[in-house]
Amino acid sequence: MTARPIPAPALSLLATALSATLAAAPAARAAPAAQAVTLDAVNVTAASDTEQARAALKRIPGAGNVIDLANADRRLSSSADVLAYQPGISAQSPGNEGAKVSIRGSGINRGPGAHASGISVSLDGLPLTGPGGTPYELLEPLWLSRAEVLRGANGFERGALALGGAINYVSRSGRDSAGLELQYEAGSRGYQKRGVGYGGVSGDVDYYLAYTDTEFDGYQRHASGDGKGAMANLGWQITPQLETRFFVRYRQTNHETPGRLTRDQIRNDPRAANPANLAIDARRPQPGSTWIGNMTTWQIDEASSLQAGLVYHNYPMDLNESLYRQQLDYANLNATLDYRHRHVLFGRDSVTTLGLRVTHDLDADVRETLRFAGNGHAAGTHTRDFSHHGTDSTLHIGNDLALTDALHLQTGLALINTRRDVQVTWPATPERLREHQWDYAPRLGFTWQQSPQLQWFGNLSRSVEPAHPWSMIWGSNQYFAAGNGASTGRQRAPVQLDNQTATTLELGARGDNALGRWELTGYYARVLHELLTVEVLPVPNLFVAENNASPTVHRGLEAGLDSTLWQGRDGRLSLRQAYTFSDFRYRDDALFGSNRLPGLPRHYYQAELRYDHPSGFYAALNTEYASAMFVDYANSVRADSHAIVGSRVGFDAPSGRWQAWAELRNIGDRHYAATVTPGYNDAGKDAARSTPGEGRGVYAGLRWRFE
Repeated sequence: MTARPIPAPALSLLATALSATLAAAPAARAAPAAQAVTLDAVNVTAASDTEQARAALKRIPGAGNVIDLANADRRLSSSADVLAYQPGISAQSPGNEGAKVSIRGSGINRGPGAHASGISVSLDGLPLTGPGGTPYELLEPLWLSRAEVLRGANGFERGALALGGAINYVSRSGRDSAGLELQYEAGSRGYQKRGVGYGGVSGDVDYYLAYTDTEFDGYQRHASGDGKGAMANLGWQITPQLETRFFVRYRQTNHETPGRLTRDQIRNDPRAANPANLAIDARRPQPGSTWIGNMTTWQIDEASSLQAGLVYHNYPMDLNESLYRQQLDYANLNATLDYRHRHVLFGRDSVTTLGLRVTHDLDADVRETLRFAGNGHAAGTHTRDFSHHGTDSTLHIGNDLALTDALHLQTGLALINTRRDVQVTWPATPERLREHQWDYAPRLGFTWQQSPQLQWFGNLSRSVEPAHPWSMIWGSNQYFAAGNGASTGRQRAPVQLDNQTATTLELGARGDNALGRWELTGYYARVLHELLTVEVLPVPNLFVAENNASPTVHRGLEAGLDSTLWQGRDGRLSLRQAYTFSDFRYRDDALFGSNRLPGLPRHYYQAELRYDHPSGFYAALNTEYASAMFVDYANSVRADSHAIVGSRVGFDAPSGRWQAWAELRNIGDRHYAATVTPGYNDAGKDAARSTPGEGRGVYAGLRWRFE
């Protein structure tokens, strides 16, 4: 079985433009300097910071994205909105903030709304991802200045060894968001977001404070939710060589869980809720996450710098998404240390970096009780207590050697130490998994600036992703036997899981010429012990297991093109396009052969055609296409492909004091599956595996700024 091909107009437009751009590169050497990343087409207020981020990515021998969010002129309800129109990134929302984000097949099968896998996520350079994955409730888009994405092995310098790479979300500060700012968004199905921010600079101190709250009814029935929180970013330039910055974030969220639907329901009644979720009133309260961090930078001399970061993160959860209530006490203490030194090596200019990244569980303890009476046990009956603690420590050293002015060679080696301590503590069992292991990740890469308008890059690397401690419980096949009261049938002991590793070759080019700014990247990864998820039992007795797979391969193409089609006295017409081809499959599996891995479309394309008038008025038309994707490992059933169209109009006051926009999403009200949580072998049966994408919706927003 093969995925349905991408529509010819969409693919041919991008392919023709990229081919013409590559062919025109030698003739365009008098054009402006190449930009190394695909950027979101929004106005830039913090130009110096954004340009520094672009320059930093240009030095990396691989693909990346910089997404400027300071003046975003569209709805920003979740990470799916933040990461839209970016090549190499799949980001889809299940109707709440728990977006499913995947880069190069990372966390391909993880369901939305859970701790994410396969990408190392940071806030202002401080690790958000811990041994248990990445929580999502602190990723409020209105608090962000920009997002920096290092795809694949390109997150190496940040100690990010996961297959998908790294994302760093950068907060607004008083230096790029001075004054008072008020923002209001509203739209279909009860959506409202209110935000207020205030920032400024006073001598050597800058500050930014913000508060937001959100509410929505949701597209599906039983999908309403809300969230509210505040943040602060305080910086102090102690001396010209020493700066320290403190970050505080607090946010609480709550949303109902409508559950997954069958393909027939997606086609004919996508707003329905899964009856099993309705019967148990499934919901996910997160009573309040607290994030307190510091990053201090010391410019030792003109050639050397040292940066140290420390963050405390407390994020309890109260999961009510099955017959069992699980109250989780989560707390992490995470740290980074990075040293950078410019020097001469073998008579050539060189930069050596040395870094340490540690993520440590202070608490990861769970109390489980019955939500409803059953089998002779009252609601609230204690069923289990278990703990799943972990520590991940990564030491990495790298070197960038200028072989010539145009050709740079990058080498690196990372060592990762992982510790896991997993045990069911009540009813007490003798089985306790305590393991401690080392792994490694070498890297070799190059950049070649063939001309000011054309850069080639490539790298060969090894990635390492340890199993989450909690998956060692949920993937277990050892249960309490009959006679253990309310604990009967629950997992009683953890199982050992191997690190997921991959060897990846990445090659690509990026440039800028008369046709626009472009990037084209190809990669091939041979993966061992891939950590794959499967739904073993559906709601109400929900059981999703994670285990190591037989060898797999991930390969794909990532292409982006931002073009100015016309520019004159009356404005500018531009087109931005992002296309991602993904081919993830088994390598001669004993049962599934070379079946494709379910969960992501093979072809994914986004584009936006936009007109900007000098007065500040703009209008845009956008589209998204995704090919069909399998919903089980046996490849017996697929979710349908989809193509949707949207539009947007707005006005940016030339004074910069106010901004207004309105957008219409999914104009044709197409029904489609946004995310898939796979089964093992559905044997052609149309099982409930998918969450529906948003139907037709109208949204508008207004932002005021006061100096």
